[in-house]
Amino acid sequence: MGVVNITPDSFYDGGRYSLPEKAIGHALELVEQGADILDIGGESTRPNAIAVNEKDELDRVIPVLEGLSPHVTVPISIDTTKSRVAQLALDAGASIVNDVSALRQDPAMADVIAQSGAAVVLMHMQGTPQTMQHSPQYSDVCAEVLQFFEARIEIALRSGIARTNIILDPGFGFGKLVSHNLDLLRSLSSFVMLDCPLLVGLSRKGFIGNIVEKSVDHREWGTAAAIALAVDRGATIIRVHDVAMMIDVVKMAAALSPHWARDKQEHDA
Repeated sequence: MGVVNITPDSFYDGGRYSLPEKAIGHALELVEQGADILDIGGESTRPNAIAVNEKDELDRVIPVLEGLSPHVTVPISIDTTKSRVAQLALDAGASIVNDVSALRQDPAMADVIAQSGAAVVLMHMQGTPQTMQHSPQYSDVCAEVLQFFEARIEIALRSGIARTNIILDPGFGFGKLVSHNLDLLRSLSSFVMLDCPLLVGLSRKGFIGNIVEKSVDHREWGTAAAIALAVDRGATIIRVHDVAMMIDVVKMAAALSPHWARDKQEHDA
């Protein structure tokens, strides 16, 4: 999943693709590099990010979606927590809603997704982007994220969203200390039992920077190591900024992973 942030303040690429033509060009480049999915976002969810109103978010994402969707065959995801943004993005060619609030922020979001037949990413986050890193606390982060997923899956199913359309994201960096992120990564395979695809967003995250002691511009190797371990532990959708580089990491890790080997055997059969 290649990231296209149409924002002035995203933690890594904020401001680089704020013009529609630049965002479209970047998205096409990511597809050329091998992206299987494009994730388009018009509101930063980095720690302490300033909330964006609906009009501004629509003004950012809809021109890009309308200009991009006729030229790509890969699925497009809209990264939003607002139901109207999701609806208009789906109308403009998106087929996945990546909701970092896991259907909690906007009461109408679940109905929009259910009625459209779109897929949804349900992400775990403690707090909001404005508060999530103030003082995150867990008794057992893996158990609590698992319980959260079970509850949100039930809500999605009751809303009419097909189980086959549900994707789970543990939310690395969203209301987690370094130790919480590491515990989640070590135990990622425990979420495979939920029988939904696992998405991980590890690309250049702050906890990686804390460990390798590098700025956001120099975290590609730390990211590669984290992604390799995530693939080995059952992650099936890898959200990244650096598609060309990380495809090689994913291919090698998948070739060695028992999770991916089993899936390949079932597919070949």
